[in-house]
Amino acid sequence: MTKPNLLVTRRLPEAVEVRALHDYHATLNLADTPTTPASILAASAGMDAILCCTSDRLDAATIAALPACVRVISTFSVGTDHIDLAAAKARGIPVCNTPDVLTEATAELSMLLILAASRRAGEGERMVRADAWTGWAPTQLMGRQVSGKRLGIFGMGRIGQSLARMARGFNMTVHYRNRSRLAPELEQGAVYHDNDAHFLAQCDVLALNAPGGAATLKWLNADRIAMLPRGAVVTNAARGTLVDDDALIAALTSGHVSFAGLDVFAGEPAIHPGYRALENTVLLPHLGSATIETRDAMGHLALDGVDAVLAGRVPGNLV
Repeated sequence: MTKPNLLVTRRLPEAVEVRALHDYHATLNLADTPTTPASILAASAGMDAILCCTSDRLDAATIAALPACVRVISTFSVGTDHIDLAAAKARGIPVCNTPDVLTEATAELSMLLILAASRRAGEGERMVRADAWTGWAPTQLMGRQVSGKRLGIFGMGRIGQSLARMARGFNMTVHYRNRSRLAPELEQGAVYHDNDAHFLAQCDVLALNAPGGAATLKWLNADRIAMLPRGAVVTNAARGTLVDDDALIAALTSGHVSFAGLDVFAGEPAIHPGYRALENTVLLPHLGSATIETRDAMGHLALDGVDAVLAGRVPGNLV
């Protein structure tokens, strides 16, 4: 039986690529060269399926120009901001993603940002590496204690709920803002707020964990930052588009926001240059799901979706 043709747009974990090569005539990106819409179109000739990543841009024009042989697009991500879903639907191309398997890893990363930003770990690490540390001092790099503080979670989905469980281990009081209130068994004592002003006023630490898209574009703007208590800590492990960068940089400069921990950025990897000049930021290169266990699981789930569609089944991870 002839194997289907699969285009894999970026390097994936070894176990995932081995499976792809076994089950498909897979075209791999061994050099891990970043793609463009034009390069995706050129490589998709003769392909039955495309396994893409969040760094690939499959806009309406690109999807409209895909060859008729492409029967499914599967993305190595939960988010689908990089894919024009309406255009894919219009072409009759199912889109699959990787929900559920990266919840714990991303929540861990969010907690890491909270701790690292609050305790000035980035500054301390840079000091030691620069051989600028002259020894312990009573007032050196004093940060904010996390234990006992109020954590506000914007976006209380699976990742937000996992972060809340971790935060309770630090005796943090959890508040949340969400499209709708969770059932009590999911809240686990977290306090729901139905408006931004009441929510943000409670946030000693604000963790952004909401999805991207038009509804949340630049949600954390100057007006909402002003609602935070002075000295609040802000972290973002969700989507860079949630933040108005100019407003957050201004707040970090003035001290209204004391520290920020950011794993995602609008337009990444070309981040706003203002962040690099600020010592009171921890900046990470989109590491939310970057564990061996999670990335393997993501790749296998993405391939499961391709398998199902090409076999005529409805995949469990259909967007």
